[in-house]
Amino acid sequence: MQLMQLLNSIDQWLEPWRYKDYAPNGLQVEGRAEVARIVCGVTASQALIDVAIARQADAILVHHGYFWKGEDARLVGMKRQRVAKLLQHDISLLAYHLPLDAHPELGNNARLAAVLGLDVAGQSGEQGLLWHGSWPTAGSARDFADHVSMLLGRPAQLLGDENQRVSKVAWCTGGAQGFFEEAIALGVQAFVTGEVSEQCFHLANEYGVAFIAAGHHATERYGVQALGEKISHLHGINVEFVDLFNPV
Repeated sequence: MQLMQLLNSIDQWLEPWRYKDYAPNGLQVEGRAEVARIVCGVTASQALIDVAIARQADAILVHHGYFWKGEDARLVGMKRQRVAKLLQHDISLLAYHLPLDAHPELGNNARLAAVLGLDVAGQSGEQGLLWHGSWPTAGSARDFADHVSMLLGRPAQLLGDENQRVSKVAWCTGGAQGFFEEAIALGVQAFVTGEVSEQCFHLANEYGVAFIAAGHHATERYGVQALGEKISHLHGINVEFVDLFNPV
């Protein structure tokens, strides 16, 4: 498949123009015109690039790409080394950030809900990134944190009263600890995201709402997998998801 045809298909699915984002969505580094093999992962790290080179990939598809707002625009140091490898091996880099968080079927929030068995009630917050719903099993905050830990395959950090009963929950994947107060205002008993900040401890205890930090990487593995799976059904495309370890 032609690279531009692939990009057009993804644009139709994710509609990236709808989002005000912190980095360019879509093609970030252009490689060869024909795409038959794609390696996808959460972040376009050097390790993922090395895997793509070894697999003879034509393109890399990620959630976290390059050229973030506020970062040094120069191609120096680590960024220079990464981009040089992509250009040397004629590999394209495709990245989708907020469109791959908020999409109602392929997005990180939608897929995390499916993995955790949460019933979705709605979306709110900035650009619809804060999701809320219910945990049908219901139980204590400790029960819910253990449930999250087991299904994501890593220990989740729980803040707040372990005995707090949890049935209504809110979630936003990645580094969304700043949404905690908005989640509290929704009347939930627990909020799940990837990362945690110092003030989350006090908010959890003083508002009586459990905060669960389940890992930035761990909560954002599923959107790019779902997008890769959809791409794999296009004619002549082979897609491989590579889950490189990241404890954060």
